[in-house]
Amino acid sequence: MTETARPSQLTAVPNNEGVDAAVAAARRVVGALLHTGDRSPVEMAAVAAQLDAVAQHLERHAPTREERLVDMWGGEGVTRHDPVTGPENAVAPPLHLDGREDGSVEGRVTLGLPYQGPPGCVHGGISALMLDHTLGVANHWAGDSGMTGTLTLRYHRPTPLFEELVVTARQVSVDGRKIRTTGEITAAGEVCVSADGIFVNKHLPRPR
Repeated sequence: MTETARPSQLTAVPNNEGVDAAVAAARRVVGALLHTGDRSPVEMAAVAAQLDAVAQHLERHAPTREERLVDMWGGEGVTRHDPVTGPENAVAPPLHLDGREDGSVEGRVTLGLPYQGPPGCVHGGISALMLDHTLGVANHWAGDSGMTGTLTLRYHRPTPLFEELVVTARQVSVDGRKIRTTGEITAAGEVCVSADGIFVNKHLPRPR
C-alpha cells in the first residue's frame, strides 16, 4: 500500500444550518410519511400541497444541472452530496466514517423505515450501497483508491433496522492498478453482511 499522508477528514460533518438543516428536515418528512401511512385523503392532500410548494420554490431558484455539478465537485475536500455520507443528500442516512490507526475505517449508523427491505430489516441493496462506499473510503484512507470493479457480498443474517450498525472496511492489497478491499456490517457484534471488493486505480475527471 502507498505510504502517503492520510486525509484529515473522510466524510463531511453536517453543520446544522443552510442546506444541511433543510436536508435533515427532509429526512424527517420521509420517515414521518412512512410511519404515518395512508391516513385521511384530505389530510394527505394538504401535506402534498405544502411539499409541492416547497419543491417548486427550490426548483425555481436552482442553478442549471451543469452549474450544480461543477459546484458539487469544485472543492478539493470530501464531497457533501453522496447517497451514503452526504449531509446535503436526503437519501443518505447519513453514515459518518472515521479512519483508524490500524488502517481501517469505521462508522456507526441506525437505519429506519426508509431503508427497509424484509420486515424490520435493512434492504440488501442498501447494505451493498453502504459497503461499496465504505470500501471506497477505506481505499482513500490507505492512499491508493479508484473505481469499483467487482463487489462480492455475502449476507450472513438479516440486518436489523432500529439498531446501531457498525460498518467497517480496510484495504487488503494493491497489485499494480488492482486494489483489494474488504468490509462488513455488524449488529450487536454479529456479522450481518461481508464484502470483498476489487477496485481499479482510475478516476473520472471532475466537472469544470
